[in-house]
Amino acid sequence: MVEISVWSVVGAAGITAVATGLGALPFLFVHRFSDWWLGVFNAGAGGLMLAASHSLIAEGSALSVGRTLGGLLVGLVLVVLANMLIGRQGEHDVADLAGADAKKALLILGVMTAHSFAEGVGVGVSFGGGNELGLFITAAIAVHNIPEGLAISLVLVPRGTSVWKAAGWSIFTSLPQPLMALPAFLFVLVFAPFLPVGLGLAAGAMLWMVFAELIPDALKTASGPTVGTSATLAFAALFAFQHFVLHV
Repeated sequence: MVEISVWSVVGAAGITAVATGLGALPFLFVHRFSDWWLGVFNAGAGGLMLAASHSLIAEGSALSVGRTLGGLLVGLVLVVLANMLIGRQGEHDVADLAGADAKKALLILGVMTAHSFAEGVGVGVSFGGGNELGLFITAAIAVHNIPEGLAISLVLVPRGTSVWKAAGWSIFTSLPQPLMALPAFLFVLVFAPFLPVGLGLAAGAMLWMVFAELIPDALKTASGPTVGTSATLAFAALFAFQHFVLHV
């Protein structure tokens, strides 16, 4: 029975990781992007990440306001340090991108990977409360991961990354989910107190990414009203999806 439960946890978390790659599929139908559309996509990715951050903070605060706040500040510090470190390393080649585009890709991939650690812990802890709860949380996270994969692809594909590589990188960012789900399930009493810290950390890193990278880039090629509209619509779409679809 224990072995079946262990494998079900790993398999369920693996499904959530694969689901992230589905976010790249819309780009199979669009092949060319103008600079204006690049700005709109950056703003849309920012809106999606803002909505995800809002959800993380709300979920973490329900568990512990203090630990969520602490995690948020730690996430801010870590992403600022990561940005400084990447800047000092010179040129990069990531996801078929180079220069400033590669730096941006590296940052968003790092931020979304950090975000996945918290989700992996969430899957493992939820299975500690029973298979029914675990399967519900897994399904919610899997569906939620699709727009997160879209946010990653919105940054990568218009800059030159192929759709399939964007899907692969999206799945890569979610690999911590099956890696963390198993130990969180086996040691649920140990991991549960750290869940709000992880949620806050991921939210802090994403908030910095939105306002330090995505929105400024969007404003280079699209007007302020266009950027504001795109970001707000993306936020509203994911917010509605989370509350009217995932919570049904």
